[in-house]
Formats: sequence, C-alpha cells, structure tokens
Amino acid sequence: MEKISVPRIGPGRPRSRPDSVSADKAYSSRKNRSYLRRRKIRHTIPEPRDQRANRRRRGSAGGRPTGFDKERYKKRNVVERAINRLKNFRAVATRYDKRAYIYLGTVTVAALVIWLRT
Repeated sequence: MEKISVPRIGPGRPRSRPDSVSADKAYSSRKNRSYLRRRKIRHTIPEPRDQRANRRRRGSAGGRPTGFDKERYKKRNVVERAINRLKNFRAVATRYDKRAYIYLGTVTVAALVIWLRT
C-alpha cells in the first residue's frame, strides 16, 4: 500500500491526499484523469482498447497516450486479494460495529487471523 501524507497546517482538519491511485479500466475517463492531475495525484489506470483506438483515429487532436506503468498496476492485484480475504469475515463485510474504532479492531483481528493462518 502507498503511504498517505497528512500534513497539519494551522487549525482545522488535517488535509490528506494519496500519493498515487491505481484503478481499473472502468475509471479511465478523461474527467477522472484530469481530476487526479489537478490534485497532483499520480495514477495508474489502463486505457481501454476502444478509447485507445478512438484517440489514435483522431491523430494529433486525440492527445498523447496515457502514462501506464504495468509493474505498478500488478501490485494492485495484491491489495484487491487482501481486501477480498478480509471480506470473508462476516463482521468485516457487513460492518455491524457502530463505532469506527471498534470496527478498526475487528479488521485488525481479522488481519491477524489471516496472517496466522498463512
């Protein structure tokens, strides 16, 4: 997982912004990419085949190809599998706990059980 920086400047809530985002092809719209660029968040989102073809068909008006790091995208699979294993625990998947700190404890216990079983 990527580190999330949380700088604290003056009063008010701390601002947080992820260092990078990895998403699947469903989130590859120009609007999503421009939003991430505007907030200076690095992103790894593959470009669907039809969008790639349309961009190439338009020539220079289609813009540049999107930057895509295959090695970084492969790491996304590890995180998704870990979340799916956590969801096997009913209390984590349904979130019966009312308070956030108790839910965090439930997730921690589930992660420990997964770790001890492997």
